[in-house]
Amino acid sequence: MGSTSPPFVSRFISAQDGLKLHMRDYGSPLDRGLPVVCLPGLSRNAADFAPLAEALAAGAAGQRRRVVALDYRGRGLSEFDPDWRHYDLGIENADIDTMLTAAEVHAAIFVGTSRGGLHVMSLAARRPGLLLGAVLNDIGPVIEPQGFTRIRHYVRHMAAPRSLADAIDCVKRIMSAQFTALSEADFEAHARATFQKADGSFGLTFDPKLVKSLDRLDLDEPLPATWALFDALAGIPLLVMRGANSDVLSPATLIEMARRHKNCATFVVEGQGHAPLLYDKGSIARIAEFVGNVEAEARVAA
Repeated sequence: MGSTSPPFVSRFISAQDGLKLHMRDYGSPLDRGLPVVCLPGLSRNAADFAPLAEALAAGAAGQRRRVVALDYRGRGLSEFDPDWRHYDLGIENADIDTMLTAAEVHAAIFVGTSRGGLHVMSLAARRPGLLLGAVLNDIGPVIEPQGFTRIRHYVRHMAAPRSLADAIDCVKRIMSAQFTALSEADFEAHARATFQKADGSFGLTFDPKLVKSLDRLDLDEPLPATWALFDALAGIPLLVMRGANSDVLSPATLIEMARRHKNCATFVVEGQGHAPLLYDKGSIARIAEFVGNVEAEARVAA
C-alpha cells in the first residue's frame, strides 16, 4: 500500500538573515473562509495544531479555509540558529512577518498557544490591521512564576527519546500531573508532535540552546506584567482559553482579561494544564464557533 499524503503542504521561506523557516499550509488560498494563522509555544512546533488545522480547513467553522501553522527558528523543520541570542521574541516576530508576507496572508484570525499568544499581542500592537480575531491559549499579560520555572526546567533537562514508546513515556512523565483527562491516543499524538522528525525517527525537535534565552531572566523577581501589550487587542474579537490545571495563566488573570477587554470570551478546558493541546472535540468546536462568529461579524461590517 502507498503512503497517504499529508493534509498540508510544507513551505520553506528564508528569513531576513537567510535562515530557513518552515510552515505548514492547510487548505487553499482560494477557500472562501477567513484564513487562520497558528503560532506554537516556546519549544513547540506546527505539528501541535494538526487536529485543529485539519478541522478548520475542512469547514468546521462553516466554510473551508486556509490554515497556516508556523515553526519558529530553531523549532520543528525550521533551521537552528547558530546564535542562540536570536531566539528572541522580537526576531521571531519579524520572522512571522516574513513568513506571512511570503505566504500572501494579509489579514487573518490568529491562534497563539503560550509564547504564540505573546506573539499575537505583539502583532496587534505593531500591525493591528493584520488581526481579524485572536485566540490566546493559556497565556495572558501575567505569567505565574511557578509555571515559568517548570517550563524552563523541562526545556533544560529534556531527554531525546529514541522510539515512540520512549517518547510516550517522556510526555507522560512531564504532563500526567496536570493533564488528567488525556487518553492514550492523546498521549501518543502529543508524543509524535513533540519528538517525531520528518524522517520518522524520534529525538529533540527544538534547539537545546533555546534554554539560554530563558536563563537571562531573574526569577527571584516577578515577571513583568504586560497589560499595555494586551490592551493592543482592545478592538479585536478575542477568545481566551485556559487549562483548568494551568500554573501559567491564573483564574484571577483570566477574569481580569475578560473584564478589561469588552469583546472577550473565555473557555476553560477541564482536565488539562499548560497549555491545552487543542486535540479534544470541545476545544476544537469552541475555536470553530469563535472563527465562525468573527466571520459573521466581518460580513455584517462589510
